[in-house]
Amino acid sequence: MLRSFIFFTCSLLCVGPLLAQQTSKTARPKPYSFTKGLVALTGSRYGREAIYTDPLAYQLYTGTLQQPVEGAVFGKDEQGADIKWIAVTADSLNRLRLRGGFRGNAGAPAGPGVVAGNLRGGIGGGGGYTYLTYPSTREQIAVLDIKGNSNVYVNGELHMGDVYSMGYMHIPVKLRKGLNEFYVRGVMITASLSFPDKPAMLATDDPTLPSIRLGESNASLQGAVVVVNTSATPLNGLQLISKLAGKTYTTSLPVVPALSSRKVAFTFDGSGVTAKGAQPCELTLVQKGKSLDTGTISVEAVPAGASYSQTFISHIDGSLQYYAVTPQSSATTAPSALFLSVHGAGVEAIGQARAYKAKDWGNLVAATNRRPRGFNWEDWGRLDALEVLSIARNRFKPDPQHIYLTGHSMGGHGTWFLGATYPDKWAAIAPCAGYPTLKEYGSADGVIPETSNDPLEQMLLRAGNQSDVLKLTSNYKPLGVYVLHGDADRTVPVTYARQMRKLLGESQPDMSYYEYPGGSHWFGDESVDWKPLFDFFKWHRIAADSAVNDIDFITANPGISSAYRWAAIEQQIQPLLYSRMQLTRRGKAITGTTSNVALLKLALHDFAVNTPLTITLDGNPAIAYTTSRAQDTLFLRRENGKWQQAQRPDMAQKGPHRNGTFKDAFNNRMVFVYGTKGTKEENEWNWQKARYDAETWYYRGNGAIDILADTDYSLAKYTDRGVVLFGNATNNAAWKLLLADCPIQMERNRIRVGDQQWQGDDLGAYFVWPIKESATASVAVIGGTGVKGMRAASANQYFAGASGFPDFMIFGLDMVRLGSKGVRMAGFFDNAWKLIPEYTAVNSQKNSTE
Repeated sequence: MLRSFIFFTCSLLCVGPLLAQQTSKTARPKPYSFTKGLVALTGSRYGREAIYTDPLAYQLYTGTLQQPVEGAVFGKDEQGADIKWIAVTADSLNRLRLRGGFRGNAGAPAGPGVVAGNLRGGIGGGGGYTYLTYPSTREQIAVLDIKGNSNVYVNGELHMGDVYSMGYMHIPVKLRKGLNEFYVRGVMITASLSFPDKPAMLATDDPTLPSIRLGESNASLQGAVVVVNTSATPLNGLQLISKLAGKTYTTSLPVVPALSSRKVAFTFDGSGVTAKGAQPCELTLVQKGKSLDTGTISVEAVPAGASYSQTFISHIDGSLQYYAVTPQSSATTAPSALFLSVHGAGVEAIGQARAYKAKDWGNLVAATNRRPRGFNWEDWGRLDALEVLSIARNRFKPDPQHIYLTGHSMGGHGTWFLGATYPDKWAAIAPCAGYPTLKEYGSADGVIPETSNDPLEQMLLRAGNQSDVLKLTSNYKPLGVYVLHGDADRTVPVTYARQMRKLLGESQPDMSYYEYPGGSHWFGDESVDWKPLFDFFKWHRIAADSAVNDIDFITANPGISSAYRWAAIEQQIQPLLYSRMQLTRRGKAITGTTSNVALLKLALHDFAVNTPLTITLDGNPAIAYTTSRAQDTLFLRRENGKWQQAQRPDMAQKGPHRNGTFKDAFNNRMVFVYGTKGTKEENEWNWQKARYDAETWYYRGNGAIDILADTDYSLAKYTDRGVVLFGNATNNAAWKLLLADCPIQMERNRIRVGDQQWQGDDLGAYFVWPIKESATASVAVIGGTGVKGMRAASANQYFAGASGFPDFMIFGLDMVRLGSKGVRMAGFFDNAWKLIPEYTAVNSQKNSTE
């Protein structure tokens, strides 16, 4: 979305009411709602890509931002017209909004639709900025609540926003005596301050909870709530005491850093509950026997056979997540089917599950995408779907030949995406009211850019190739595909379904298509629980690997999807360009063609020991191989256009287990490690950026992160855990432990990439590197050569679903103003994690110093 920054100018517009509240230096002010402010459409551009531009942030970072006043000129728009600060006032709902008479920054008439588009749209136009203030009579801590914003600068410190107006972002901030400035990226917002009288608070408005299933064992259930630390020191030794229906349970909690919040898991005993319906569970936050805060959550008890929620600990970050189930309606001892349903934007998994009537032949499981909006079922939403699928398979023990995938709206996209990415996991798929790709439809974060003439931008966009469903359509061929769409859908137009029908019409051997007459985006539960759809599922089954002798599979990233049946693309020739294998198995011969495949793995499980085989690929001479064991595996490597037998690659190389791209480190129960060995400004940025990213991860991914100082990190204590390192080699003591052998070295005033280097304090970087002591975990570096470069790395579009980030990206603070012209270098490591020129793009206009 194009969102505006609002600077709350209480000093200019509303000083009187504020001072009236603060009658003494010791009196705690009453909660305050901002009612006046200034807005300027400054042209910020954020989206599903690594590059962003933000004129106001650039001025803020360079110290050139002038204090806004009404009518003052901020700058020029793309047409050369003045961008002015315009006063806004709150409406009856306390929303700060521009009124209907607004005529645009340049004074040209602009109707309500134009205003809404400029302020809310994400990619196409220019977003806005704003500035307000709060004059405090003393230094104090407050809790800031804003709805409708993307982020907020509080006296220069960056915090996450609440773009979907969910209402659960309670941000503790330290106010200074005198003028406090708030720059909010967002419009149509509400904003308020409250003033806590305790060092910690329980925020119970965003719980993650299981259902109490009557008739089951409920003695040890897990939920999660948010603890807000409103003190200037970390909170250690916390405990959470739960009490439900006379049963109590005490859980020890992790550290909550100073002036931050964390969603924490706790255990509660629901065995005392005997009636269905909402059950109050009392919570008490305790430290050293002293109660800090109390709260109550409502846990739902459901009867046998009803849809329910189930929680689990995610391997992604160690946080508590949930999925929902509509259980099979009839008991059976035979293996049943399993339906994985992926929901639409804004829909909870339990709501998705309840839209389906129970089936007598299988269990329906709804994953969450980490949040109702989450990651569009890409990135960590994809991983959530896979986690839930694995849990459901272990728990329900379904017939492995009867596993199905379906979803609605954003979940329709998820169905197209997950179906094309993992075609061997499903017997059939059914996208409902779905769009195939974020390059065309997009959502709140905008669309993925289609292409670029700039080699650097091309390198960045390549990192998102795995999201382009239209390039993967041949992967659907083994599947049954049922497409359901209302022909009057205005949210996701039926043209997307027709596009896929046309695209698949000549190549898809097994497809059924239905347009519901007069159907809007949601025309009742039949929008997903459509009988012909499930009838279609019923007669589809996953064939055994032994029965599949023809393979045609495409992937853009083996780290996301590498295998289909008995063959796998282990390594690529060109990183993250599309790789394809088309193989045929007949008798004792395997033949076929490949493209962009460097290492191929063949599972020879269906051949007996001592079976002589011939493998012929890409017109090369046949390779003779005799199986040596019952579960034999053969690796073949292509070098200089020739295929030859190879050894199993070392786990230190790239492969499906760890294939890079910057986002790969945000996994394996990652920890955030911030530097403490720099200047005061550097250390503050390192900590604040770690906190901002943790806040964003919580908001977007319902997650929780361990945030550590560099001096508290050790390889032994955090074995096999991903690391996100904030800072550089000069100011982060963990650098030497994790990055001593990395060809990218960044220190104060200098960054070196192989034999190229740049100097200055205004350079930033994002890059990934394998942790040498782990076979699976990686470290992601976020930092710069100085405070200016660090500030350039402040944005975190890597949390936008499907945004493309390569293995490494070097940029200057000028990127915030100029976009891709400010990027110095971007690219990928080779399969041995080495730098080679072929896999990099360099900005020739920004020469390095040798």
